[in-house]
Amino acid sequence: MLGIACDPLQHTSMYDRGSDDSEDSDGEGGLGNVSRVIIRPPGQSGKAKRGHLCFDAAFETGNLGKAELVGEFEYDLFLRPDTCNPRFRFWFNFTVDNVKQDQRVLFNIVNISKSRNLFNSGLTPLVKSSSRPKWQRLPKRQVFFYRSAMHQGHYVLSFGFNFDKEEDVYMFALAMPYSYSRLQSYLNVIDARQGAEKRFTRCVLVKSLQNRNVDLLTIDQVTHSQRSTNRLERSFIRVIVVLCRTHSSEAPASHVCQGFIEFLVGNHPIAQVLRENFVFKIVPMVNPDGVFLGNNRCNLMGQDMNRNWHVASEFTQPELHAIRNVLKELDNSDTYQIDFVIDLHANNSMHGCFIYGNTYEDVYRYERHLVFPRLFANNAKDYIAEHTMFNADERKMGSVRRYCCERLSDTVNAYTLEVSMAGHYLRDGKTIALYNEDGYHRVGRNLARTLLQYYRFINVLAVPLVSEMRQQGKRRGRPRTHHSRSRSRTRYEVKPRPKTTRCHAPIAYTNLSICYDSTGGGGGGVGGISSDEGGFSPTRPMPIAPGSSCFSGYRNYRRAVTASCGHHDQYSLGTSEPAAGSRHKRRAAAAAAAALPIDVPVPPKPYLSIIDLNQLTRGSLKLKASSFDADDRR
Repeated sequence: MLGIACDPLQHTSMYDRGSDDSEDSDGEGGLGNVSRVIIRPPGQSGKAKRGHLCFDAAFETGNLGKAELVGEFEYDLFLRPDTCNPRFRFWFNFTVDNVKQDQRVLFNIVNISKSRNLFNSGLTPLVKSSSRPKWQRLPKRQVFFYRSAMHQGHYVLSFGFNFDKEEDVYMFALAMPYSYSRLQSYLNVIDARQGAEKRFTRCVLVKSLQNRNVDLLTIDQVTHSQRSTNRLERSFIRVIVVLCRTHSSEAPASHVCQGFIEFLVGNHPIAQVLRENFVFKIVPMVNPDGVFLGNNRCNLMGQDMNRNWHVASEFTQPELHAIRNVLKELDNSDTYQIDFVIDLHANNSMHGCFIYGNTYEDVYRYERHLVFPRLFANNAKDYIAEHTMFNADERKMGSVRRYCCERLSDTVNAYTLEVSMAGHYLRDGKTIALYNEDGYHRVGRNLARTLLQYYRFINVLAVPLVSEMRQQGKRRGRPRTHHSRSRSRTRYEVKPRPKTTRCHAPIAYTNLSICYDSTGGGGGGVGGISSDEGGFSPTRPMPIAPGSSCFSGYRNYRRAVTASCGHHDQYSLGTSEPAAGSRHKRRAAAAAAAALPIDVPVPPKPYLSIIDLNQLTRGSLKLKASSFDADDRR
């Protein structure tokens, strides 16, 4: 029965009820869980009627210690604490049947030991029935978590429910259960599915205190040439160790581990690269006894297994003792080098997924330790960086993260990957999307992708070129829907432009009026403008041809200059030209010019006015060209 998955809704009890136990009692074999307990109203006895609820938690992963009827439709439920440890009471998983159609009830879980949780932030109990086997969360408006004065000030989780089908058996749980039997069935399936191509090997690492298997999966397709390594040459086969389900109630961690395993043994190119270059050691369930018994955190002996790594014994924690031996053997090997030890957990007090790491006195080791969480944050959209923490807390010295940090080599990076039992925030930072099984599997796939990105970042794996990635995509034979659509060649063909007659279009500028700066200093001039270069010069006005605008261009400027003969300035002394045909007048003009004293101030460097680019349009050019032709005809 230990290796066969069974539906707990079929009431296949894992406990053997004694002959002296009645139908209403849980007996000594139930370890405190209720086993087919029928709650009758006061004053009624005999055969149970419809509406007298029957509670059962005597199945794998079940947890419910006691149920009491405190009102007409109100029940107080008491969780069973962990075996040999009354401190932890948070996980619950039980069934209810013998209901009446449209019967409304109110369940109060009155002895929850952890007050800091997510019940007021989106976390609600899960429910399914025999006719609806898919887990569904109760609406938030039906769930309340508060401090109750009726229960001596303890925190109480209350939720209402309406039973709509009499024939169904209803199951309630804190999170989606992942039992020991389900793990065994899953490993049997993927082991039979791999066929002749052995992508992983499965072995029993050790037996638990109750004689259950602690499985070890080894995913290794490293070639024989890579195994001939030497420690002196610093060429090792890198090993990634993944541990899961150290705490028995953290079922979401098992879903993450299953998504990680499915990705690695699958046909994805990333998984193939990882299998061919690295060795993965995966322990999918470290605490099988606690999972089977329905404990919240401890094993059969009532010990928190994530606080006893430094004092683990083969008699009290044989699972931890065996895993420690494997880690030490790999760490002292001349062929292998442990790069990562990742411990998967579920968190019931924070949203999203995040990572806990260590702090080191060596700055370079600490900086190297920060790389993987940052890469994982880029790959996982549900990652919350605010919850990430790196510490060396003495209270956590018994955890696997702290143990590997202190006892193994400096090359080992030990992390704790936490995923929420509730959900994660969307991009707006306010809306919460609740996790389901696919969401947890996605976290496992993101973990594998981050490992590939990490080894490319530290240059252990070469980054492929874009052309190589495209060729690999073509060789894989992707579906037709993934190929780009064929396009018409004639539609986008570039045709030569027809040869047309072209002429140089006249470009219109503004009038090039030359302005001179002046520095005052007596005299006046017309402009009176100061200049950085000193000197004084008058402002020369720009002559404009009659009948033309100020934007007439260079042609009108020359026409205006040649037409004006009576206007002279300091430049017209050497350029004024009398009328042709009169030699006497030419000589007189030359003599007068020689008689004048040459005292012309040298002007500073002129600057031009702004060019009007508004004239550079096709319509204005045609209009201006026509005006020029009209002026020429005149």
